Amino acid sequence: MVDVLYSLVDANERFNHLIRDSLYIHNLNMVNMTIKSYYDRIFSIDKHVLDRICKKILPRMYHQVNELIVEQYSMKRILHTVNYPQLYSLSLINFQAKRLLKYLTDDSILREVLTEQITNLKIDIQDAQSTKGRIIGSDIFVLILSLCKRLTNLNFCHMYHYRRLPFCIFNYVRSTHCMSSTLTNLKICVINFGDCLYLLDGRLDCLSTLIIHVNRIYCPSSIIQKTEKLPKLKCFSLSSVEYTRRYDDEIIPLLRRMINLEELTLLLPVLRFDSTYIDGIHLHDQILIYMPQLNKFTFSINTLVVNMNAKIDLPSHEDIQRSFIEKKYGQVGSYVDNVSTKIEGSCHVYSLPFQFEYFLHLNNCFQGGMFDKVLYLFMTGVDSFEHELFKIVSQDFPLLRHLYIENDQPQKNKQHSSTLNIFPHLLLLDLFLAHLDYAEQFLNDKNTYMPHLLNLNIKYKSLVMITNNFNNDAQRLNCTNLKKLTLDQAFVRPENFCQYFPLL
Repeated sequence: MVDVLYSLVDANERFNHLIRDSLYIHNLNMVNMTIKSYYDRIFSIDKHVLDRICKKILPRMYHQVNELIVEQYSMKRILHTVNYPQLYSLSLINFQAKRLLKYLTDDSILREVLTEQITNLKIDIQDAQSTKGRIIGSDIFVLILSLCKRLTNLNFCHMYHYRRLPFCIFNYVRSTHCMSSTLTNLKICVINFGDCLYLLDGRLDCLSTLIIHVNRIYCPSSIIQKTEKLPKLKCFSLSSVEYTRRYDDEIIPLLRRMINLEELTLLLPVLRFDSTYIDGIHLHDQILIYMPQLNKFTFSINTLVVNMNAKIDLPSHEDIQRSFIEKKYGQVGSYVDNVSTKIEGSCHVYSLPFQFEYFLHLNNCFQGGMFDKVLYLFMTGVDSFEHELFKIVSQDFPLLRHLYIENDQPQKNKQHSSTLNIFPHLLLLDLFLAHLDYAEQFLNDKNTYMPHLLNLNIKYKSLVMITNNFNNDAQRLNCTNLKKLTLDQAFVRPENFCQYFPLL
């Protein structure tokens, strides 16, 4: 978008044609993104380009702009150059928390726009990993609610799949400050389940849609309201990638309060003791019958069962499928791994077509299918992963960006296959908790081709062994474009290290 605008600086005829194109004029994206590595991305605009656009272009189109996307270094110049009388949507991208808080506190133009015009707001903060950053982020969240008098839609740090930074709302914010009488749709990442309950205790009076990602779901504070019905809530999405033990005593009671819910989305890994798998009958009897208005249910639920004190026969894959058929669900995928000891087992059930960016705990029992929305794949197993499984993964997850493998079992068949597994979009490969064989499987270009791999997480010992102490043919590794290497220990770079990793 920036390049298109800049090309029109001295081209009146082309500009006059473009100004009639609502896609470009009404939705103004003033940010360019450059990928340095998977987590390191630069959002910017060249100063010379910015100067020319502000002088030549914005004065001719400002009155038609409805949506504006800006980053932290150019925002002030863009907002102060002209007024935007039709602006109602603003996206603040890649801001440092402290800088954004200062803008929200001191910049009168920004404050006025937020107070009087903005109904849709998206916030992206780059540095909220530290405790201090989270506290500032929580302050920003509260300030936005109090400042934006017309705000109906807020996306707070839930914009990019590679960066969903969680905030702790409950512990850092005074209850009387975190309120809004206009907000209807909220998308947010939080640290714990208490934050989710806190946002649903009535302080957001008009909230009808909540899309929330929770880092950890554990026992929340007892002082949070957890019993009143939530009749205004129409759409609820809850996601987490960490196993939780609180499904039965925290998540189910919350869902039963949503008596008028029309859409429900659940992405959950659940740990249960002395129990059985979550199946179609359970979901129907424990959740869905309490939601008479529900017309859309999207789910991906992993259950890990450990039965140390009770003898329970765990259902088979056929039993799981039958439980959904009996309750007349739509198409549902599943796979079951009942360990031979019968003490523990795992099961994954998911609605189809698969709608999530995350696919959790794939193992050798995976049934296959098409998962073209998945960007993150977590493979975990107690039995070895062979070349054929990775072949299926490469075909069934065509847009995969991030692959995490946790398996300490050596491969049984280490012969090079005649089939090359191709991961055309893979950017990050995490092998920290993987056996040496999986490093050989992926980094040797006779087995796997990863043309865009940017980040590799691996044990130093594994790296030394597959490179024969950095003496093998460096060209045989999938590391030509690697820009970030994360190891489990410090080391001194050998003399020919750069032959393997020319961009590091």
